[in-house]
Amino acid sequence: MAITGATLTQPATTKLTLSSNYIDFATASSSDGWAQQYLPDLMAKEAEVFGNRTISGFLAQVGAEEAMTADQVVWSEQGRLHFAYQGHIEHVTATAAGVAGGQFTLDKTIDGVTLDASVIDHGVRVNDIIIAATATNTERFLVIEVALNVLGVVPYDATNNNGQITNLSSFNSTGSDDDDSLRILVVGSEYSKGTEGRATANEPGFKSYTNKPIILKDLYKVSGSDASAIGWVEVSGEDGQGGFMWYLKANGDTRQRFADYCEMAVIEGVLGDSAQSAADGATGGLGASHTTFGTEGLFAAIESRGNIATGVTGVNAATDLAEFDAMLAELDKQGGIEENMLFVNRATALAMDDMLASMNSYGAGGTSYGVFDNEEDMALNLGFSGFRRGSYDFYKSDWKYLNQMDARAAINTKDTVNAIRGVLVPAGVSSVYDQNLGKNLKRPFLHVRYRASATDNRRFKSWTTGSVGAVTSSLDAMEVHYLSERCLITQGANNFFLMK
Repeated sequence: MAITGATLTQPATTKLTLSSNYIDFATASSSDGWAQQYLPDLMAKEAEVFGNRTISGFLAQVGAEEAMTADQVVWSEQGRLHFAYQGHIEHVTATAAGVAGGQFTLDKTIDGVTLDASVIDHGVRVNDIIIAATATNTERFLVIEVALNVLGVVPYDATNNNGQITNLSSFNSTGSDDDDSLRILVVGSEYSKGTEGRATANEPGFKSYTNKPIILKDLYKVSGSDASAIGWVEVSGEDGQGGFMWYLKANGDTRQRFADYCEMAVIEGVLGDSAQSAADGATGGLGASHTTFGTEGLFAAIESRGNIATGVTGVNAATDLAEFDAMLAELDKQGGIEENMLFVNRATALAMDDMLASMNSYGAGGTSYGVFDNEEDMALNLGFSGFRRGSYDFYKSDWKYLNQMDARAAINTKDTVNAIRGVLVPAGVSSVYDQNLGKNLKRPFLHVRYRASATDNRRFKSWTTGSVGAVTSSLDAMEVHYLSERCLITQGANNFFLMK
C-alpha cells in the first residue's frame, strides 16, 4: 500500500509493522500531516548542527500547483497591444515604385524578435500614422505603401522642397541609404473623405511556449535487522479507539531531501539539446525513445524571456536606489504588474535594507501588504517585509536556497560573475490560452504542473517494498521509494527579473 499525502495513516491494534501504520514526522505533508496535527511534541529533536536544513518552500509561497495529463504543457501568451518595431532607412529618396518620401525597412519587433522578410508578419498598414526616431531626429510619417517588411512613407513635416519632402536625407544623419537604426511606433491612421475602410485586419498576436515534466526518483533503504529498531507511538482516537503506529527517523532525511530536489530541479532546470538527446538518453538509461530531456526552470526562463538586473549590490544607498529605479523603468516597459515578490540572498537583502533606510518610511507611499490581504502580521509571519516605490508594491524575503553552502551558495561563491542573487516574481495571475484544454485560463505567473490521472497522482508519491511490514518481496530490508513528475511554468516571463 502506498504511503502518500492522500493516504490516511491507520493505527494497528497491536504493534505490527505494516505499511498502513507507518508515519513520517519529517514533513507536514506526510500522511496528511497526521503527526504534526496530533503529536506535535512527540519526538525529541536531534541536534541539527546546520540548523533547519530544508530549502524547499519557495514555490509554495509564490505559486500554485495543477495536475496535467499530457507529455508537455503548451500555452500561448498574447503579445503587446500596440505596434512598435526596430528598423532602418532603406532609401532616402523617391523610388521606382513611386514612393514620394522614401522607404523604411522593419527588421525586428520592439522586443528584438526578428521579422520574416518573406511574409508580412508585422502590424503596420497603409494609411497608418507612425512616429520614427533616429539617435538625433524624431518625425511623423504617413504610410502610403506596404511591401512585405518595407514601408513607403511620406513625412508630415513639409517645410522643405516646396511643400513635399522627397528626400529623407535630412532625417538621416549620414544622408546615405541603409543606415541609421530606427524605432517605429504606430499611433493611429488617417483617411480622406469618402474613402473605403481598412483592406486588412490585424489579428491578435500570440506566441506559444512549451515545457515538459521530468521524472525525479529517490530511495530510502534499511535492512530488516536495523528496521527492528523502530519507534512506536500509541494513539487514542476521538471515539475511544486506540492503536499503534511506527516510524524510522532516518527516512525523514530522505523524504526532505527529495522534496528539496523536486524544487531545485525545476528552478535550475534547462532543456537539453534535442539533436543528441536520443543518444545521450539511451546512454544514461532514459531510453532511445527519449527524444528531449531536461525541463525549462525558473532561472533559464528568465534568462531567455525575462529581464536581467545587475544592480543593488550594496555600493551605497544612492547608487542602489538609482539601480533599483532602473528596474522599475524596465517594469514600466512591460506593462507594470503592481505587486511583486523579491526573493534574494542575504547580501542583497541587506543592501536593500540600507537603500530603504535612506528613505523615509520605506519610500514615498509607505508600506503596503496588499498581496497579504493588507495584514502586516501575515506578511511578517511568512518572512516578508513590504515597501512601496513609485506605483509598485514589493514584498522582500531572504531565500535560503541562495544562502546555504550545500545549495546555490556553493556555486555562487565560485562563479561570482554569473552568481544569482535573487529573483523578482510578479504576484497575481495572468490570462493565457491553454492549447491542451483549448480555452483561456487565468493562472499564477509561476506555478507547478505535475502528472496525474484518475488512478495515479505523481505529484509526490511514495511506496514501500521488501519484507519489513507488509511483505512484497524476499528482500530482507525495507525500501521506501519516492517519485515525482513535474515541471515549472514561468508565465509572462517578461515581467520577471533575475538578479545577477
